[in-house]
Amino acid sequence: MPESRAKLAPFDPVWQRICEEANAVVRDEPLLGGVMHNNLLHHATMERALAYRFALKLSSAEISEQILREIAEEAYETSPWLGEAARADLMAVYDRDPACHRFLQPVMYFKGYQAVQAYRVGHWLWETGRRDMALFVQMRISEMFGVDIHPAARFGKGIMIDHAHSIVIGETAVVG
Repeated sequence: MPESRAKLAPFDPVWQRICEEANAVVRDEPLLGGVMHNNLLHHATMERALAYRFALKLSSAEISEQILREIAEEAYETSPWLGEAARADLMAVYDRDPACHRFLQPVMYFKGYQAVQAYRVGHWLWETGRRDMALFVQMRISEMFGVDIHPAARFGKGIMIDHAHSIVIGETAVVG
């Protein structure tokens, strides 16, 4: 009988670095240990962590965190482009923003990055015909981050929106 060999897990240097930085935060600022574990270290992939952040930030009395998390996880699972774009956006922020010194900063603290990632899930909803849910997500992004991006707008990869307050990007916009 042939011997089966275990496959190596895919290596994701961006996610690995975020986790290393999160562990350093836990070491240096133990009071943020729970925050780092809940938002980053508890998740096996960057996509899972982003889905969690999406749900955590956009949930409200109107829609539960669980529903939003399931939506975001489905988006990331069925559209690998979302994870690629999230990494490219992260690198754009890290490369272009002199205030960004670590990869985890945009994911955890920069509302421009977070708004763009949330928009991407909303755009996925729009493209898959779930227009009302996409518009609901747009409304929550606007309320939470002060950024109004229509879910039909088209974004490329490597997008950085610094500070992101009071930005409006309309339905026919193309941002590349």
